[in-house]
Amino acid sequence: MSVPYDTNQRCIGISELSAWLSTSVRHIRRVVSERRIPYHKVGGLIRFVPSEIDEWLDGNRHGPGGD
Repeated sequence: MSVPYDTNQRCIGISELSAWLSTSVRHIRRVVSERRIPYHKVGGLIRFVPSEIDEWLDGNRHGPGGD
């Protein structure tokens, strides 16, 4: 079974991601439930790979420098 991300990279949880993005935990849970953000479920816990979040942010950029 192959792993879809670099196993040397540390995954982060919902509260860490919400602090990083300066948003609420509730908002992160909502975009996860709507499947609008990349995430992984590990033993029932939701985890995020920082490089995947960076790519997601770049792909969702609007305004100057974005689409």
